[in-house]
Amino acid sequence: MESSSPATVSAGNGPGPAPADLLRRLRARGAGDPVTHVERVPARAGVPAPWPSWASTELRDAFTRRGVVAPWQHQAQAATLAYEGDHVVVATGTASGKSLAYQLPALATLLADPRATVLYLAPTKALAADQLRAVAALELEGVRPACYDGDTPRAEREWIRRHSRFVLTNPDMLHHGILPGHAQWSGFLRRLAYVVIDECHTYRGVFGSHVAHVLRRLRRQCARFGATPVFVLASATSGDPATAAGRLTGLPVTAVTEDASPRGGVTFALWEPPLLPSDSGAAPPDSSSVPARATGDRPSAPAPGQATGDRSSAPVPGQSAGDHDDLRQVRRSALRETADLLADTVAEGVRTLAFVRSRKGAEVVAANARRSLDDAVPGLGDRVAAYRGGYLREERRELERALLHGDLLGLASTNALELGVDLVGLDAVLICGYPGTRASLWQQAGRAGRSGQEALAVLVARDDPLDTYLVHHPEAIFGAPVEATVLDPANRYVLAPQLACAAVEAPLTPADLVLFGDGAKEAVDELVAAGALRQRPTGWYWRHRERPEVDLRGEGGAPVCVVEAATGRLLGTVDGGSSHFLLHPGAVYLHQGVSYVVDELDLADGCALVHVEEPDWSTHARDVTDLSVVSVRSYVDAGPVGMFLGEVDVTSQVVSYQRRRIATGEVIDTRPLDLPARELRTVAVWFTLSPQSLALAGVQSADVPGALHAAEHAAIGLLPLMATCDRWDIGGLSTAVHADTEAPTVFVYDGHPGGAGFAERAYGTASAWLRATRDAIAECGCETGCPSCVQSPKCGNGNNPLSKPDAIRVLDVVLANLPE
Repeated sequence: MESSSPATVSAGNGPGPAPADLLRRLRARGAGDPVTHVERVPARAGVPAPWPSWASTELRDAFTRRGVVAPWQHQAQAATLAYEGDHVVVATGTASGKSLAYQLPALATLLADPRATVLYLAPTKALAADQLRAVAALELEGVRPACYDGDTPRAEREWIRRHSRFVLTNPDMLHHGILPGHAQWSGFLRRLAYVVIDECHTYRGVFGSHVAHVLRRLRRQCARFGATPVFVLASATSGDPATAAGRLTGLPVTAVTEDASPRGGVTFALWEPPLLPSDSGAAPPDSSSVPARATGDRPSAPAPGQATGDRSSAPVPGQSAGDHDDLRQVRRSALRETADLLADTVAEGVRTLAFVRSRKGAEVVAANARRSLDDAVPGLGDRVAAYRGGYLREERRELERALLHGDLLGLASTNALELGVDLVGLDAVLICGYPGTRASLWQQAGRAGRSGQEALAVLVARDDPLDTYLVHHPEAIFGAPVEATVLDPANRYVLAPQLACAAVEAPLTPADLVLFGDGAKEAVDELVAAGALRQRPTGWYWRHRERPEVDLRGEGGAPVCVVEAATGRLLGTVDGGSSHFLLHPGAVYLHQGVSYVVDELDLADGCALVHVEEPDWSTHARDVTDLSVVSVRSYVDAGPVGMFLGEVDVTSQVVSYQRRRIATGEVIDTRPLDLPARELRTVAVWFTLSPQSLALAGVQSADVPGALHAAEHAAIGLLPLMATCDRWDIGGLSTAVHADTEAPTVFVYDGHPGGAGFAERAYGTASAWLRATRDAIAECGCETGCPSCVQSPKCGNGNNPLSKPDAIRVLDVVLANLPE
């Protein structure tokens, strides 16, 4: 079944069916049962606590008017710790009321001290806007909450600096606007009592490492003005939140983790789309042509010494495997399956949020759901929309309002709505593809079932090794602890630029180097040698007139504006790191269901010109990758097997793009592109094997490239089981003989300058990681390899060559020799 129209249509205003009944109806609408597991998460009663004695009557009454009769036990515990001066992180489940844990001490202090101020940091503008609504609704005199971000009109900014006592912003504005203008903010910073860091588990990898130093810069400026604010952090349930929060802030942090809030029951289904019939017209996964180099075609089977590789990129909400899901698949695509499920739930009158991993995927799901609903009841499709980053401010706010007020019944969103935006009344959540971590999975599932009502959550598996593994190993989701957040503030590619920013704000001193932690002195010495800093008796001074350009999110440069050529209308933006893949000349770009084709990409001016067009094909960029070893940090000598961790240089270039028929996935043609190469020095984990060990295991010499390539793909796909990353945070490369190792080698590397901590995690858990990889390949029911085991949606070699049985033999050799 490639498409379906809703079988029944409800008005959508009354209560929909119970979650178990809804799931039963959804399962019955296709051939076969796509559900591999149903987990019943039971309801839980709440444990209230009395209001803290230090909370004033005015504050209690304000919360009572908003329906908060008393705090839950974890809220009161965290609030009291913060009010007494302890830095605290509250790490409890979605909808557990973490906001009250920081609002209570912060607002109590603002009411008791008319000069005190509070700074609130959120990772997204939507979350900050939601918190602004919540604080303003309390109607407390003198608090004057205000959002200060890139959308704030310039006319309002001066008023906020002078008069607001509860400023809500994000790390980007703190980095680009507040700290560089600290003199204008001196009054606010001098009286700063609390710094609230909401959804702190999102600060991972390179982004988290940058934010850690932005917070140290904030502490430094506060100390210069005589302030020592208390840090209060809110996190989804995570492993070892106290350590992660301490690494983020550089301070000792107490964790509150016992969730005492009530929770409605959740019916959680794992859903595997059905296999496509052999006569469906879909192109076989191996039929895609390989990209052409500038000097000739890249060979489909690399000779010894030539490499096969997966593209890597920084974590980008607008770019993920979802971009490829709707094309050549062994199974029906997760995008199409999610679109049908969204249409079905909306037709049942069920308010539903569908999380999709990519911007393009969110647009596709929303468009297909609207089309199905309009086929059933003309106009019903208007109650479904897409939501993603890159929309203009007015569009985002209108979509949030429409969902909150029930004008929309269904929304297909990227993870922009994963965080604590209060989406009251949602009945169901569809998760199109595993979001990368168990923390994100539960965070997304928790968007439904507010106010104690029952809810349905469905994880729709992509045709991907990790998704396939998880839907057939439910214990890896429901029986495993949530991951610890990974970040590395000592990354010199993060530390040096952040020290440069700090030096612009005020000369660095030896005491500051202690604040910035390990590696700070070495980074300062490098900046002095490079001529960026000048050492004087009073400290290290910035030598240039311009500020250093530092991208917190590691997205590869300034956003690229997408402009309609005929009208000059700004449609949205795409981060610089994704522009080569999403906005190359000829690329298809989607915006609110409307299809555009890119005429020109001007990287110098940061602009892509597009025109409206509805082609029957989609576009998919292809790239080539080279890698060289710079240094080895650590290694394990396991006889015929070596396991290494070290620095590598990666060079990648988008060289072509494929056009594929949307209906069948058939490759129409491959067109060359002339885009600049990109270079990356990062951290990698790699293993080598002796040719003799492979021969003894039955891997023929001609099959070694395909064996290593298949093992590499699967290893990348399974690494998110071990680290807080997904496959789009990491890249890989395999080769029958690498010039630096002189042996058959598989590399997996972080897709960020200097690394993000993922390769280190892989190295530290190598046996468990590669055991799960081997099991995922061996347990897949296909004969020769498919997207569920060894094929990759981002392979620069068109998934060729691959050898599934030989990949198992390669991993058997590694596991037999590698110590546990």
